[in-house]
Amino acid sequence: MRLRMLLFAVLLSPLGAQDSPFACNRTALTAQDRKRHFDELGPMLRTLVKNIREVPDGYEFQFASDPATYRLVAEWAAGEHLCCPFFDIDLRQEREKGAFWMRLTGRAGVKQFIESDLGKWMSAVDHGAQR
Repeated sequence: MRLRMLLFAVLLSPLGAQDSPFACNRTALTAQDRKRHFDELGPMLRTLVKNIREVPDGYEFQFASDPATYRLVAEWAAGEHLCCPFFDIDLRQEREKGAFWMRLTGRAGVKQFIESDLGKWMSAVDHGAQR
C-alpha cells in the first residue's frame, strides 16, 4: 500500500518541479559557443553597461539602444539561458528610442549569484549606478 501511494505521488508530481542548482553549466554550450559566450560576449558587454539598477530579486543592466548592442545582448541572453537556467531574463526596449534594459532575476538566491558571477559587470559601472 505504501509503495502504491509513493508511486501515485511521483506520477502526480509536476514535471520539472525540481529547481536547477545555482551553478553555471558550461557544458550546456559547445566549445565554440563557450568561447563566444565567456571569452568574447561577456567581456564585451561588461564594457557596454551604462547603468545598473537593483531590483528586489536581481538586477537590471542598461545598454545603448542601438540594434547592434541589442543583438549582442540577445545572443548573450540566449547562451546564459542554456548554462544558467535558473535566471529569468527579460530584454526591454523602452518606447520612443528610450533605454534598453536587460533584467536578470529569479528565485531566492539568484540575486546573490548575480553579485558573485557578474561582479565585474557591476564594478565596471561606478558612475551613475543606482543601487
